[in-house]
Amino acid sequence: MVTFPEAVRLFFVRYTDFQGRSRRSEYWWVTLFNILVGLVGGILLAVLGGYASGDLNPLGFIIVALLGLYMLAIIVPSIALFVRRLHDINQTGWIALGLYICAIIPIINLLASVAQIVIGVLPGTVGPNKYGPDPKGAAAAAADVFV
Repeated sequence: MVTFPEAVRLFFVRYTDFQGRSRRSEYWWVTLFNILVGLVGGILLAVLGGYASGDLNPLGFIIVALLGLYMLAIIVPSIALFVRRLHDINQTGWIALGLYICAIIPIINLLASVAQIVIGVLPGTVGPNKYGPDPKGAAAAAADVFV
């Protein structure tokens, strides 16, 4: 199992790596990290940035700018991680493009979101597949089948 710090490190180290596979734990730890960054940023914006009072102060604009830059910075690694997650379930990464296109269509975007969650929770292919070796390793993957 990939630990929280290891998953976040891999997320930024494999910034543009669309090859290979990523485990469920890596995907969900990074999702949690990004939620926490947004939550902390939102709390800082409300408390220090003046958002709670309705008027943003200069610190509030800085916090908004930093959050915006962070969100822009994680677009590519998030797509790469999702493609590797698709590879782990032995699916082509082009499915991600279809889901992202569906995400801009009203009502269908709900189905695309559910599909992304389902892809995130599906177990990976046991053993190697056409996208690479099992990230769990052969022994761990074989043992996981009976758990």
